[in-house]
Amino acid sequence: MPRRLNSVPLDFAESAPVRLVFTADVAASPSEVYRALADDVEGWPAWFTAVARAKPTREGAGRDVALRGGIRFRETVMASEPATRYAYRIDETNLPGVRAMLEEWCLAPAGTGTRVRWTMAVDGPGLLRVGMRLGKAGVGYSFRDAVRRLDRRLASRAG
Repeated sequence: MPRRLNSVPLDFAESAPVRLVFTADVAASPSEVYRALADDVEGWPAWFTAVARAKPTREGAGRDVALRGGIRFRETVMASEPATRYAYRIDETNLPGVRAMLEEWCLAPAGTGTRVRWTMAVDGPGLLRVGMRLGKAGVGYSFRDAVRRLDRRLASRAG
């Protein structure tokens, strides 16, 4: 059964007790990357292999996401700034131990492409915090793989 998490503001991405931050460059423009993140929510499973299903809710103001392995999230979109930033707060989840969670995708021009920075901001008890820090390498691998796949997906659409 989903649990309700603490409602946190957008600046939680900068102040959370655990912040996992990753960056990668892609050849696509910031506007193309933004469209894949914010406008094609249902397309996430095609490039982010951890995501089994994603769908927009509340006319784009929210999302329902299911990860492989059964973890589910009900989210509220906190920032939707074309070609710049897309962020969402997790409001409900079946993931144990989490008290609050927010993810932020920031996009910046990098040469002819885009620098993608993803921040996963989390609060929970000490054991969860330690586990998140220990799992950083695996989360980073998942992010880099997702961004590579997204880059290929966007390139195939452009060509």
